[in-house]
Amino acid sequence: MKIEIPGYKSVVLKHIVFDYNGTLAKDGKIKKRIKDTLKKLSKKYKLYVITADTFGTVEDELKGSGISVVVLKSKNHTKEKRKFIKSLKAKKCAAVGNGNNDKEMLKKANISIAVINEEGCSKEALLASDIVCKDIKDALELFLYPKRLVATLRR
Repeated sequence: MKIEIPGYKSVVLKHIVFDYNGTLAKDGKIKKRIKDTLKKLSKKYKLYVITADTFGTVEDELKGSGISVVVLKSKNHTKEKRKFIKSLKAKKCAAVGNGNNDKEMLKKANISIAVINEEGCSKEALLASDIVCKDIKDALELFLYPKRLVATLRR
């Protein structure tokens, strides 16, 4: 999807990469309304979840969703997330996260969104983002209704 943001930049997005816990999920579980919104988004973009899978639930929660799941393996999750964004061609990626280990992925992506949700948002993620949303539903809807991105980021 091509999005022209006056005075900011022109963006062609193919991929959206999400952190899992604290971003899409709370305590390892995703609300049904969020799953439904992800399903709509998957018709326009290729979706990925990159996670340490703290609660061990990501595979079950996203089974059959068509969302690609990447479980982090290294000792440096911040670096691993950044490398993943680079592997997808960062200019074609949006990233959504809330934690310290999301900072570099948010910096590298062409469009980045920090979400606060119930878990909160680290200062590092907040400062690395283009936009901050109060919850994941609002963040997801920015991609379904891209004129909201334009309204927020235009100069």
